Amino acid sequence: MRLPSLGLGTWAWGDTATWGMNSYDRSYNFETIRGAYRSSVAAGVTLLDTAEMYGAGESERIIARLLKEDAAGGDAHREQVVVATKFFPAPWKVLLSSALMAALRASLQRLERPWVHLYQIHGPISLRSHQAMADALAAAHQAGLVKAVGVSNYSEKEMRAIHAALAQHGIALATNQIEYNLLRTFPETNGLLRACRDLGVTVLAYSPLAQGRLTGKYSASKPPSGRRNFSDYPMAEVEPVIAELRRIGAAHGRTPAQVALNWVMCKGAVPIPGAKNQEQAEQNAGALGWRLSPAEMAALDRVSKPGQRRLMHRVWQHG
Repeated sequence: MRLPSLGLGTWAWGDTATWGMNSYDRSYNFETIRGAYRSSVAAGVTLLDTAEMYGAGESERIIARLLKEDAAGGDAHREQVVVATKFFPAPWKVLLSSALMAALRASLQRLERPWVHLYQIHGPISLRSHQAMADALAAAHQAGLVKAVGVSNYSEKEMRAIHAALAQHGIALATNQIEYNLLRTFPETNGLLRACRDLGVTVLAYSPLAQGRLTGKYSASKPPSGRRNFSDYPMAEVEPVIAELRRIGAAHGRTPAQVALNWVMCKGAVPIPGAKNQEQAEQNAGALGWRLSPAEMAALDRVSKPGQRRLMHRVWQHG
Protein backbone atom coordinates (compact mmCIF):
# COMPACT_ATOMS: atom_id res chain seq x y z
CA MET A 1 0.00 0.00 0.00
CA ARG A 2 1.41 3.37 -1.07
CA LEU A 3 0.07 6.49 0.60
CA PRO A 4 0.02 9.90 -1.11
CA SER A 5 1.79 12.79 0.59
CA LEU A 6 -1.59 14.45 1.26
CA GLY A 7 -4.87 12.76 2.18
CA LEU A 8 -8.49 13.73 2.70
CA GLY A 9 -10.19 13.38 6.07
CA THR A 10 -13.93 12.70 5.87
CA TRP A 11 -15.04 13.26 9.46
CA ALA A 12 -17.23 16.13 8.25
CA TRP A 13 -19.02 14.03 5.62
CA GLY A 14 -22.40 13.27 7.16
CA ASP A 15 -21.58 14.94 10.50
CA THR A 16 -24.12 17.34 11.96
CA ALA A 17 -22.94 18.41 15.43
CA THR A 18 -19.37 19.45 14.68
CA TRP A 19 -19.36 20.25 10.97
CA GLY A 20 -22.95 21.28 10.38
CA MET A 21 -24.13 19.07 7.54
CA ASN A 22 -27.92 19.44 7.33
CA SER A 23 -27.79 21.78 10.35
CA TYR A 24 -25.97 25.09 10.82
CA ASP A 25 -24.09 24.97 7.49
CA ARG A 26 -26.86 25.12 4.86
CA SER A 27 -24.32 25.45 2.03
CA TYR A 28 -22.95 21.97 2.71
CA ASN A 29 -24.50 18.81 1.21
CA PHE A 30 -23.74 15.76 -0.91
CA GLU A 31 -23.36 17.85 -4.06
CA THR A 32 -20.61 19.94 -2.48
CA ILE A 33 -18.95 16.79 -1.13
CA ARG A 34 -18.93 15.36 -4.66
CA GLY A 35 -17.05 18.46 -5.79
CA ALA A 36 -14.53 18.06 -2.97
CA TYR A 37 -13.98 14.40 -3.82
CA ARG A 38 -13.52 14.89 -7.55
CA SER A 39 -11.19 17.84 -7.13
CA SER A 40 -9.11 15.97 -4.55
CA VAL A 41 -8.54 12.77 -6.50
CA ALA A 42 -7.84 14.72 -9.69
CA ALA A 43 -5.02 16.45 -7.80
CA GLY A 44 -3.60 13.14 -6.56
CA VAL A 45 -5.15 13.35 -3.09
CA THR A 46 -6.34 9.74 -3.16
CA LEU A 47 -6.34 8.69 0.52
CA LEU A 48 -9.85 8.88 2.02
CA ASP A 49 -9.84 8.51 5.80
CA THR A 50 -13.14 7.68 7.49
CA ALA A 51 -14.46 5.80 10.54
CA GLU A 52 -17.51 3.90 11.71
CA MET A 53 -18.18 6.82 14.10
CA TYR A 54 -18.19 9.58 11.48
CA GLY A 55 -21.79 10.62 10.98
CA ALA A 56 -22.83 7.30 12.58
CA GLY A 57 -21.59 5.53 9.46
CA GLU A 58 -22.84 8.12 6.98
CA SER A 59 -19.31 9.10 5.97
CA GLU A 60 -18.66 5.52 4.83
CA ARG A 61 -21.95 5.45 2.91
CA ILE A 62 -21.05 8.71 1.15
CA ILE A 63 -17.67 7.27 0.10
CA ALA A 64 -19.43 4.19 -1.29
CA ARG A 65 -21.79 6.39 -3.29
CA LEU A 66 -18.91 8.46 -4.71
CA LEU A 67 -16.91 5.39 -5.72
CA LYS A 68 -20.00 3.81 -7.25
CA GLU A 69 -20.57 6.94 -9.34
CA ASP A 70 -16.97 6.76 -10.54
CA ALA A 71 -17.36 3.12 -11.54
CA ALA A 72 -20.64 3.81 -13.38
CA GLY A 73 -19.00 6.66 -15.27
CA GLY A 74 -16.00 4.58 -16.30
CA ASP A 75 -13.70 6.79 -14.23
CA ALA A 76 -10.39 5.35 -13.03
CA HIS A 77 -10.59 7.10 -9.66
CA ARG A 78 -12.07 4.06 -7.92
CA GLU A 79 -8.89 2.09 -8.62
CA GLN A 80 -6.65 4.91 -7.44
CA VAL A 81 -8.40 5.63 -4.15
CA VAL A 82 -7.02 4.26 -0.87
CA VAL A 83 -9.78 3.82 1.73
CA ALA A 84 -8.94 3.85 5.43
CA THR A 85 -11.51 3.37 8.19
CA LYS A 86 -11.48 2.77 11.94
CA PHE A 87 -12.81 0.56 14.73
CA PHE A 88 -14.02 2.27 17.92
CA PRO A 89 -12.66 0.09 20.77
CA ALA A 90 -15.13 1.04 23.50
CA PRO A 91 -14.14 -0.29 26.94
CA TRP A 92 -17.25 -2.48 27.14
CA LYS A 93 -16.22 -4.40 24.01
CA VAL A 94 -14.46 -7.10 26.02
CA LEU A 95 -15.07 -9.79 23.38
CA LEU A 96 -12.62 -7.85 21.28
CA SER A 97 -12.05 -10.15 18.34
CA SER A 98 -15.73 -10.70 17.58
CA ALA A 99 -16.54 -7.01 18.19
CA LEU A 100 -13.81 -5.85 15.82
CA MET A 101 -14.79 -8.34 13.14
CA ALA A 102 -18.46 -7.36 13.39
CA ALA A 103 -17.61 -3.66 13.18
CA LEU A 104 -15.30 -4.26 10.22
CA ARG A 105 -17.91 -6.24 8.31
CA ALA A 106 -20.46 -3.48 9.00
CA SER A 107 -18.01 -0.86 7.68
CA LEU A 108 -17.36 -2.93 4.57
CA GLN A 109 -21.10 -3.25 4.01
CA ARG A 110 -21.52 0.54 4.23
CA LEU A 111 -18.49 1.08 1.99
CA GLU A 112 -19.75 -1.62 -0.40
CA ARG A 113 -16.28 -3.13 -0.59
CA PRO A 114 -14.95 -6.68 -0.03
CA TRP A 115 -11.91 -5.32 1.83
CA VAL A 116 -10.41 -2.02 2.98
CA HIS A 117 -6.85 -0.79 2.42
CA LEU A 118 -6.18 0.36 5.99
CA TYR A 119 -8.02 -0.55 9.20
CA GLN A 120 -7.16 1.49 12.30
CA ILE A 121 -7.88 1.37 16.01
CA HIS A 122 -9.53 4.72 16.66
CA GLY A 123 -8.14 5.33 20.13
CA PRO A 124 -6.27 3.74 23.04
CA ILE A 125 -9.33 3.21 25.24
CA SER A 126 -9.82 -0.56 25.17
CA LEU A 127 -9.57 -2.45 28.47
CA ARG A 128 -8.02 -5.39 26.65
CA SER A 129 -4.28 -5.88 26.16
CA HIS A 130 -2.23 -4.80 23.16
CA GLN A 131 -1.73 -8.48 22.41
CA ALA A 132 -5.49 -9.05 22.28
CA MET A 133 -5.89 -6.05 19.98
CA ALA A 134 -3.08 -7.30 17.73
CA ASP A 135 -4.65 -10.77 17.61
CA ALA A 136 -7.99 -9.25 16.52
CA LEU A 137 -6.33 -7.16 13.81
CA ALA A 138 -4.32 -10.14 12.63
CA ALA A 139 -7.49 -12.22 12.28
CA ALA A 140 -9.02 -9.53 10.07
CA HIS A 141 -5.83 -9.36 8.02
CA GLN A 142 -5.64 -13.11 7.61
CA ALA A 143 -9.29 -13.20 6.53
CA GLY A 144 -8.38 -10.89 3.65
CA LEU A 145 -10.65 -8.10 4.89
CA VAL A 146 -7.84 -5.55 5.40
CA LYS A 147 -4.61 -4.95 3.53
CA ALA A 148 -2.82 -3.03 6.30
CA VAL A 149 -3.45 -2.07 9.93
CA GLY A 150 -2.82 1.02 11.99
CA VAL A 151 -3.67 2.82 15.21
CA SER A 152 -4.75 6.32 16.18
CA ASN A 153 -3.96 8.53 19.19
CA TYR A 154 -1.45 5.99 20.55
CA SER A 155 1.50 7.11 22.67
CA GLU A 156 5.04 5.99 21.94
CA LYS A 157 4.82 3.27 24.60
CA GLU A 158 1.43 2.01 23.37
CA MET A 159 2.56 2.08 19.76
CA ARG A 160 5.74 0.12 20.48
CA ALA A 161 3.70 -2.48 22.37
CA ILE A 162 1.20 -3.13 19.58
CA HIS A 163 3.97 -2.96 16.97
CA ALA A 164 5.74 -5.82 18.77
CA ALA A 165 2.50 -7.79 19.20
CA LEU A 166 1.66 -7.48 15.50
CA ALA A 167 5.19 -8.55 14.58
CA GLN A 168 4.48 -11.93 16.20
CA HIS A 169 1.91 -12.42 13.43
CA GLY A 170 4.31 -11.18 10.75
CA ILE A 171 2.26 -8.00 10.28
CA ALA A 172 3.69 -4.49 10.22
CA LEU A 173 2.06 -1.57 11.99
CA ALA A 174 1.51 0.79 9.05
CA THR A 175 0.29 4.03 10.62
CA ASN A 176 -0.39 6.02 13.77
CA GLN A 177 -2.95 8.77 13.22
CA ILE A 178 -2.57 11.69 15.62
CA GLU A 179 -3.55 15.33 15.89
CA TYR A 180 -0.50 17.20 14.63
CA ASN A 181 -0.44 20.83 13.56
CA LEU A 182 1.07 24.20 14.46
CA LEU A 183 -1.25 24.40 17.47
CA ARG A 184 -0.34 20.90 18.68
CA THR A 185 3.35 20.07 18.43
CA PHE A 186 3.26 17.73 21.44
CA PRO A 187 4.22 14.70 19.25
CA GLU A 188 7.57 16.39 18.57
CA THR A 189 8.50 16.54 22.25
CA ASN A 190 6.97 13.33 23.64
CA GLY A 191 9.14 11.02 21.52
CA LEU A 192 6.35 9.82 19.26
CA LEU A 193 7.60 11.20 15.93
CA ARG A 194 11.08 9.81 16.57
CA ALA A 195 9.64 6.39 17.46
CA CYS A 196 7.54 6.38 14.27
CA ARG A 197 10.67 7.00 12.21
CA ASP A 198 12.52 4.24 14.09
CA LEU A 199 9.73 1.71 13.52
CA GLY A 200 8.83 2.71 9.96
CA VAL A 201 5.34 3.80 10.99
CA THR A 202 3.74 6.53 8.86
CA VAL A 203 2.27 9.45 10.79
CA LEU A 204 -1.18 10.49 9.58
CA ALA A 205 -1.92 14.00 10.86
CA TYR A 206 -5.60 14.65 11.53
CA SER A 207 -6.87 18.20 12.05
CA PRO A 208 -3.72 19.61 10.39
CA LEU A 209 -5.52 22.95 10.04
CA ALA A 210 -6.61 22.86 13.69
CA GLN A 211 -10.25 22.41 12.69
CA GLY A 212 -10.13 25.51 10.50
CA ARG A 213 -8.33 27.79 12.94
CA LEU A 214 -5.21 27.96 10.73
CA THR A 215 -7.04 28.79 7.49
CA GLY A 216 -7.20 32.53 8.15
CA LYS A 217 -11.00 32.62 7.83
CA TYR A 218 -11.57 32.94 11.60
CA SER A 219 -10.58 35.57 14.15
CA ALA A 220 -11.20 36.55 17.78
CA SER A 221 -14.40 38.32 16.67
CA LYS A 222 -15.41 35.43 14.39
CA PRO A 223 -14.50 32.09 16.03
CA PRO A 224 -15.27 28.67 14.45
CA SER A 225 -18.81 27.27 14.75
CA GLY A 226 -19.79 23.88 16.16
CA ARG A 227 -18.09 21.64 18.69
CA ARG A 228 -14.48 21.88 17.49
CA ASN A 229 -12.65 20.71 20.59
CA PHE A 230 -9.21 19.91 19.17
CA SER A 231 -6.53 22.64 19.18
CA ASP A 232 -9.13 24.88 20.78
CA TYR A 233 -6.95 27.84 21.71
CA PRO A 234 -8.78 31.18 21.82
CA MET A 235 -8.45 32.82 18.42
CA ALA A 236 -6.67 35.79 20.02
CA GLU A 237 -3.82 33.39 20.82
CA VAL A 238 -3.89 31.87 17.33
CA GLU A 239 -3.68 35.17 15.44
CA PRO A 240 0.15 35.51 15.75
CA VAL A 241 0.47 32.06 14.14
CA ILE A 242 -1.86 33.08 11.30
CA ALA A 243 0.12 36.30 10.82
CA GLU A 244 3.31 34.27 10.31
CA LEU A 245 1.52 31.91 7.94
CA ARG A 246 0.35 34.91 5.91
CA ARG A 247 3.84 36.43 5.85
CA ILE A 248 5.47 33.23 4.61
CA GLY A 249 2.61 32.46 2.23
CA ALA A 250 2.98 35.84 0.52
CA ALA A 251 6.50 34.88 -0.56
CA HIS A 252 5.18 31.70 -2.23
CA GLY A 253 1.83 32.92 -3.49
CA ARG A 254 0.13 30.53 -1.04
CA THR A 255 -2.64 30.79 1.54
CA PRO A 256 -2.18 30.33 5.30
CA ALA A 257 -3.84 26.89 5.04
CA GLN A 258 -1.47 25.76 2.30
CA VAL A 259 1.54 26.87 4.33
CA ALA A 260 0.22 25.10 7.43
CA LEU A 261 -0.26 21.84 5.47
CA ASN A 262 3.18 22.14 3.87
CA TRP A 263 4.70 22.54 7.34
CA VAL A 264 3.18 19.18 8.35
CA MET A 265 4.49 17.49 5.19
CA CYS A 266 7.97 18.95 5.72
CA LYS A 267 7.90 17.36 9.18
CA GLY A 268 7.50 13.95 7.50
CA ALA A 269 3.81 13.36 8.23
CA VAL A 270 0.83 12.89 5.88
CA PRO A 271 -1.79 15.56 6.64
CA ILE A 272 -5.42 14.58 6.11
CA PRO A 273 -7.40 17.85 6.11
CA GLY A 274 -11.11 17.80 5.51
CA ALA A 275 -12.95 19.39 2.59
CA LYS A 276 -16.64 20.18 2.35
CA ASN A 277 -16.54 21.52 -1.21
CA GLN A 278 -14.44 21.90 -4.33
CA GLU A 279 -12.92 25.21 -3.22
CA GLN A 280 -11.61 23.73 0.03
CA ALA A 281 -10.24 20.69 -1.82
CA GLU A 282 -8.41 22.93 -4.26
CA GLN A 283 -7.01 24.93 -1.34
CA ASN A 284 -5.70 21.72 0.22
CA ALA A 285 -4.08 20.57 -3.04
CA GLY A 286 -2.23 23.89 -3.21
CA ALA A 287 0.02 22.56 -0.45
CA LEU A 288 1.56 20.12 -2.95
CA GLY A 289 4.49 20.68 -5.31
CA TRP A 290 6.65 23.02 -3.24
CA ARG A 291 8.48 23.09 0.12
CA LEU A 292 9.11 25.55 2.90
CA SER A 293 12.73 26.52 3.48
CA PRO A 294 14.56 25.61 6.72
CA ALA A 295 14.38 29.26 7.78
CA GLU A 296 10.63 29.37 7.18
CA MET A 297 10.15 26.13 9.10
CA ALA A 298 12.13 27.57 12.02
CA ALA A 299 10.02 30.74 11.97
CA LEU A 300 6.82 28.70 12.17
CA ASP A 301 8.26 26.50 14.90
CA ARG A 302 8.90 29.62 17.00
CA VAL A 303 5.22 30.66 16.95
CA SER A 304 3.79 27.13 17.27
CA LYS A 305 1.98 25.88 20.37
CA PRO A 306 2.28 22.55 22.24
CA GLY A 307 -1.44 21.77 22.35
CA GLN A 308 -4.17 21.65 24.96
CA ARG A 309 -4.01 19.03 27.72
CA ARG A 310 -7.46 19.10 29.28
CA LEU A 311 -9.14 15.96 30.60
CA MET A 312 -10.73 15.09 27.24
CA HIS A 313 -7.38 15.38 25.49
CA ARG A 314 -5.61 13.27 28.14
CA VAL A 315 -8.17 10.47 27.90
CA TRP A 316 -8.32 10.31 24.11
CA GLN A 317 -5.06 11.75 22.78
CA HIS A 318 -2.09 9.84 24.16
CA GLY A 319 0.09 10.48 21.12
